[in-house]
Amino acid sequence: MTMTTRAATPFAIERPLPTRLGAVLDYWRSLLRGEAQIPFSDDVDWTRLEALCPDVFLLGVFDKPERFRLDMAATPHAPSAAGEIAGRFIDEVELPSPLEFLRAQADAAVESMAPTIYQHRPRGGGPAYARVLLPAWGAGKVNLLIGAVEFF
Repeated sequence: MTMTTRAATPFAIERPLPTRLGAVLDYWRSLLRGEAQIPFSDDVDWTRLEALCPDVFLLGVFDKPERFRLDMAATPHAPSAAGEIAGRFIDEVELPSPLEFLRAQADAAVESMAPTIYQHRPRGGGPAYARVLLPAWGAGKVNLLIGAVEFF
C-alpha cells in the first residue's frame, strides 16, 4: 500500500504502510464519495475500524482555537493511552505512548487535508510503532481524525 503526497507536507506518507495501517487507509479510501478528497465523518464505522486494527482512536477536531479531543479509543496494546485521556482535549493532558507528537501530526493532517504518518523508534525501552491520522469531513470542515497505531 503506497500513499503519495507532496514531499514538503509534514508527516507525509511516502512508503508502504504496515499491514494493519494499510488496511485502515484502504477502508478510509473506500468511504470516498464521488470527487471528494476525504470521506465524510458520518460514514466512519467504529466497529469496522476495530476489526481492521486493534489500536484505533477518533479525534474530534474543533476550530477557533484549533483543538483536538480524544472522543473514542481502543488501545489494548497501550491501555493508558485511552484510559487516561478519553474524552479530554489533548492539549490539556500529558500524552502517553503511543501518542507522542500527536498534536503536531493532527495539525498537519487538518491543514493538508490528507493522511499522515508518524513513526516512533524509541532509544532504549519501549516498543516501536507507526501511527496514521486520516481526516474526515463534516459541518463544512475537517471535524474528525481517524487514528490507528501498529506496533512492531
